[in-house]
Amino acid sequence: MNIIVQKYGGSSVSDKNKIIKVAKKIKQKVSLGFKLIVVVSAMGKTTDNLLNLAKEISKNPNPRELDMLLTTGEQMSVSLLTMALHEINIKAKSLNSFQAEINTLGNHNNAKIKDIKKDKIIKFLKENDVLVITGFQGINPNGDLTTLGRGGSDTSAVALAAALKSNCEIYSDYPIYTIDPKLYKNAKKINKITYDEMLEMASLGSNILHSRAVEIAKKFNVKLYCASTFSNEGGTYVISNTIENPVVTGMSLMKNQTRVNITNLPENHPLLHGIFENLSQKFNVDMISLISIDNKINVSLSIIEEEMKDFDKYLQKALQNIDNSKVSYEHGYVKLSVVGIGMKTEKGVASRFFKSLQNIPIKLVTTSEIKISCLIEKENTAKAIDCLVKEFDL
Repeated sequence: MNIIVQKYGGSSVSDKNKIIKVAKKIKQKVSLGFKLIVVVSAMGKTTDNLLNLAKEISKNPNPRELDMLLTTGEQMSVSLLTMALHEINIKAKSLNSFQAEINTLGNHNNAKIKDIKKDKIIKFLKENDVLVITGFQGINPNGDLTTLGRGGSDTSAVALAAALKSNCEIYSDYPIYTIDPKLYKNAKKINKITYDEMLEMASLGSNILHSRAVEIAKKFNVKLYCASTFSNEGGTYVISNTIENPVVTGMSLMKNQTRVNITNLPENHPLLHGIFENLSQKFNVDMISLISIDNKINVSLSIIEEEMKDFDKYLQKALQNIDNSKVSYEHGYVKLSVVGIGMKTEKGVASRFFKSLQNIPIKLVTTSEIKISCLIEKENTAKAIDCLVKEFDL
């Protein structure tokens, strides 16, 4: 069998007319002789609406029951899409995660896929042209439904492609651009991008692909193709390597950043290590700066705004035995990042980055072999994007 896995996001199946269009798109692929596994997200804002409903009932919903609720969104999508396929004479069957035997480990609301029992899927696929499978969910060892966290449908699709040794096509509003076209209308489409570049862009705020999906694709060498659901424009291939590597391939933006300043810490590195070890148990601490002055250490770091309340509790606990330390929070920042595998061999990239932003105050910086990130005030976002787009021809 010639199998392809396709994934359609929530905006692609947000209403009746779009579901019918997706069904016709699937039919075109079937007519070429392919068998399809189609992974579908919940319709439109269904997941957000269910979350809001849960919070109206309970301020802290039980994680198991929340997963029971959230998984209904995808079940609705797969059944409706399968009905639409039946209407155009495509032999199709819908499956939830229990029926598809997608097994997970880990906590409710953020579980990880352990394995997929592909024998049943192969059996059903021999009997049908298309299997429409719920994304974002699985079954844990207790037989309970679990969800995979935000962007989990991407992870479901890539995991299925890895299990079946097939290619994976991800359909959403648009292919991968150098920067989100909503932020910069003249952004260029990227024809090919490496797993490493896509992983950096995804983790730094690009919303096209979920980072866990890219990790699985890289590990199992799944060839990804990202394209627009309702456009015939060519898409983007995510692959191991490209022959020509631009210095900077793309740019990502992460909003709602808070800068945390911890001052007057003793110059005691084991103690400092203990503070970060305590915080890392729950938070993704980013963009760390340490300055030593007069035998005292001042630390600055960035966190996501929504984590601030819980973060402060953890931080105050970590600092409770340290005299005279002070903590302050600065809000209203964004993290702007440029990514490119060409940075590994090109000299002077950091110099170009800072020169292009010379009139914009930069609060924090972090780098890796293939990325430079900076923390700036949100009112400078448009200006900073314009400067970097022009400097790196994005």
